[in-house]
Amino acid sequence: MTESSLDHPDRLWAAAEPKRSYDVVIVGGGGHGLATAYYLAKNHGITNVAVLERGWLAGGNMARNTTIIRSNYLWDESAGIYEHALKLWEGLEDDLGYPLLFSQRGVLNLAHSLQDVRDGVRRVHANRLNGVDAEWLGPEQVKEVCPIVDVSPDVRYPVLGATYQPRAGIAKHDYVAWGFARAAAAYGVDLIENCEVTGLDVRDGRVTGVRTTRGPIAAGRVALCAAGHSSVVAAMAGVALPLQSHPLQALVSELLEPVHPTVVMSNAVHVYVSQAHKGELVMGAGIDAPNSYRQRGAFHVIERQMSAALELFPIFARAHVLRTWGGVVDVTPDASPIVGLTGVDGLYVNCGWGTGGFKATPGVGWCYAHTIAHGEPHPLSAPFSLDRFTTGALVDEHGAAAVAH
Repeated sequence: MTESSLDHPDRLWAAAEPKRSYDVVIVGGGGHGLATAYYLAKNHGITNVAVLERGWLAGGNMARNTTIIRSNYLWDESAGIYEHALKLWEGLEDDLGYPLLFSQRGVLNLAHSLQDVRDGVRRVHANRLNGVDAEWLGPEQVKEVCPIVDVSPDVRYPVLGATYQPRAGIAKHDYVAWGFARAAAAYGVDLIENCEVTGLDVRDGRVTGVRTTRGPIAAGRVALCAAGHSSVVAAMAGVALPLQSHPLQALVSELLEPVHPTVVMSNAVHVYVSQAHKGELVMGAGIDAPNSYRQRGAFHVIERQMSAALELFPIFARAHVLRTWGGVVDVTPDASPIVGLTGVDGLYVNCGWGTGGFKATPGVGWCYAHTIAHGEPHPLSAPFSLDRFTTGALVDEHGAAAVAH
């Protein structure tokens, strides 16, 4: 691979052809798949790896997320893996040797009711017990952190306070994908675009390869990272996953001067707002209720989101929408991911992140690579095994961490 291809990530994976056999085949060339490939090579010396993507690398949910990074989740299990990820984020630019525009500008989770306040204070205490930075702020302190938020007591969604994680922030999603892809390719990982998996070969209870639109590929292990469609791929091997797929909408405004210094989220009104490095306001909503694989959502959902955003941020009333989009997210019954082994030997699954996938990227890549390399779960991802839905050891993050974004 030449220096020119390393310096121009859009040409990095232009013409890779799959070999007929790999030690590990990763299905899904988004952030999680690329991070897993990188850590398989770096941490475990496993480089005979192919990342298969049915479209272009990082063209799925990785290109449709809203770039928020944080670790202030309620339950110990969630705090563990997300805090691990955040610590990796803090050194990731140096590790990958690539700019990610990682900005630790903090995140505010607003409280609009007495119950919101109680839940927020509880989460702050839980975060601190887990070594996660967290503070409770009153309305005037919220105003100090983010001067453009309306904290007037007579609005429809009065701000009664907020949790605040100073180390949280944002990063540029395509740069993150390019950084991991570039680094994985430098180790010798094959990145194969336009290669859709159409079947999984299983013999005597063990996965032996994948069938693709570019021919069959033998594999010692197969790792699924197909966000939004994991249940479809897993079903090819007879594995049923407890997932529902939903559209998730977001939008960006025209370019503006810097006006929004942090990330603001509101669970009650299902809206979150940050400002990208170029100047766009990035806003997103909760998931659409109907199950769907469409990368678009219902207008009334985004309309309600914008109405709530304008009440919280009156300054945005004159901003123009530049574009809207939708992704497809997998949601589990307890709103926590599934990471680990399946009932098929050599087949691994990483799915069900809902709206939390981007922030977990380096952390789950690290843990998933360990699981694949050793054939047993990493301690941080062990609580998110598939069998928790039969044992009852759920990790219920519904509404516990403000919009779940």
